[in-house]
Amino acid sequence: MNACKSMVPALRAVATKPAFVPARSFSASTFMSQGAAAAAPAPTLPVRKPVGAFRGGIFGFLTGALTASAAVYIYVLGEYRIANESLTEDILALQSATQKLQTYIGELETRVDQLHKKK
Repeated sequence: MNACKSMVPALRAVATKPAFVPARSFSASTFMSQGAAAAAPAPTLPVRKPVGAFRGGIFGFLTGALTASAAVYIYVLGEYRIANESLTEDILALQSATQKLQTYIGELETRVDQLHKKK
């Protein structure tokens, strides 16, 4: 830290030292500069076609398509899970109802057999 503080005055001297200034500067009179401007037309820059809009359109489309497909995937996955759970519950309810019916039929058959034996 002390080394940095000791270098600050030297750096200031270098930073504030004026750049090389020539003894004589070159300039043209207004008459000469007007004549040169009238003789040669000002160069025009070539017209550039906008490329960013096309790239931005493709990038925006791909981003939107990716976002929409991800949202649809999550939605369909949630609906599939709900439907699968509902179907599993219905299958279990049907299985328990079938077992109850099977035991009830078994009891009825034993009672019918008992009644036939008594006759």
